[in-house]
Amino acid sequence: MYNSSLYQLIAYFSFFVGSLLFSIMINGLLLKFSRNLGTRSNNENLVRWSSQTKPAVGGISFYILFLISILALSFFFKQNNFFLNIRSLGIIAAASLAFLMGLFDDAYNTKVPIKLFAQITCGVILIATGTSIHLFNFWPADYVLTMIWVIGLMNSVNMLDNMDGITSIVSMFIFLAILINAFIFPQLNTPANILLVGMIASMIGFLFFNWNPAKMYMGDTGSQFLGLIIGAASIIYLWNFQEASHLTFHSRQAMAAIILLSLPIIDTITVSIKRIRRGSSPFVGGKDHTTHHLSYLGLSDRQVALVFAGISLINLVLTTVILMIPGWNHWYSLLFGLYFIALFITLFTIASKNQH
Repeated sequence: MYNSSLYQLIAYFSFFVGSLLFSIMINGLLLKFSRNLGTRSNNENLVRWSSQTKPAVGGISFYILFLISILALSFFFKQNNFFLNIRSLGIIAAASLAFLMGLFDDAYNTKVPIKLFAQITCGVILIATGTSIHLFNFWPADYVLTMIWVIGLMNSVNMLDNMDGITSIVSMFIFLAILINAFIFPQLNTPANILLVGMIASMIGFLFFNWNPAKMYMGDTGSQFLGLIIGAASIIYLWNFQEASHLTFHSRQAMAAIILLSLPIIDTITVSIKRIRRGSSPFVGGKDHTTHHLSYLGLSDRQVALVFAGISLINLVLTTVILMIPGWNHWYSLLFGLYFIALFITLFTIASKNQH
């Protein structure tokens, strides 16, 4: 063990408290001094649920906390090789590109092909530096799946950012689930987990300003960055949870990742199907997300956020159970797969009952 468990807990707790306070402070400063920086145009009202124009600068605080977490890693844990690890450098580079691409998009409304090119580049950087899914034991198939997973999550998290508090709550539970399992399983317990602590703190700090009625949004700056970080973290901690040649163990890893990320995945699939059915592009925004359809049923914005928080908590518990089950077999895959299907059918049915 690189340090005592007690020291680890003290370090994580201290950093969490400091990061949370810093997140609240930096978001408050961004809100005060950047009233017009990153503010979406009126055309964005076609996408955002709220009709009010708000600064979309929350993502800047995410990236700042990410960089501070990297520095804190060296401060709290002297003996680590994070900066000597090419995979770590690749994640930093890909995350920085995602952040800059989102920042550029918030300022200039980047065209879809340019965004897609940047997302593909992020995926290539991750693969080239050692962050890729190990599922098929055949590198071309693994690389293709990695690209689909990373690009899909960058777009899914971006699409889920359509109502106050939703994406920050869902992302918080995703990072928390990964951190919990990192504590449970020794092979995942490394000093680099302090980055997860920083991300959780940044989500909670941002929620002070993003909870309904929101004072600010994260913008593409935040959602693209979060999608990349969630994609990379889910590959390392879930998809590659254990190296195995048996198909049943691979199904455990895939199921854990899909269950934990089920809300952004289901929302993207639902929205895409509905838009294609009515002859519109899935990439054009609208008020037709699963969150919106819950509002059409009569739930308030805060109630919708609480529903998604409840589902995210269930997903956290199920993901931990999946990784802890001894003697995994395909019957477990079927059982948890049915949960995903039931959740999808429920949200899709609600969405189909509305004409929006």
